[in-house]
Amino acid sequence: MAESKKRKKNGRDAADDTEIRPWTEGIPLSPVWWAPLFCGLLLIGLVWLMVYYISSGAYPVPGISWWNIVIGLGIMMVGFLMTLWWR
Repeated sequence: MAESKKRKKNGRDAADDTEIRPWTEGIPLSPVWWAPLFCGLLLIGLVWLMVYYISSGAYPVPGISWWNIVIGLGIMMVGFLMTLWWR
């Protein structure tokens, strides 16, 4: 029986196309503590805001009123920014 010819793409053999190189090659991975830290920061910020609203502004830091919202959102923003650099 006759053997069929191999197809060529741009002058190369079809067998050369089986090698796949990932685009992430050479990019270092994040340390193992990275993901737990940003998850923790997101949760701490959320709990901070929940405590502020449930206590009607008496806690977590009394006397600074709406700055508790800024602190809680700031903690959450740091956690969110860490998610952008996670690999």
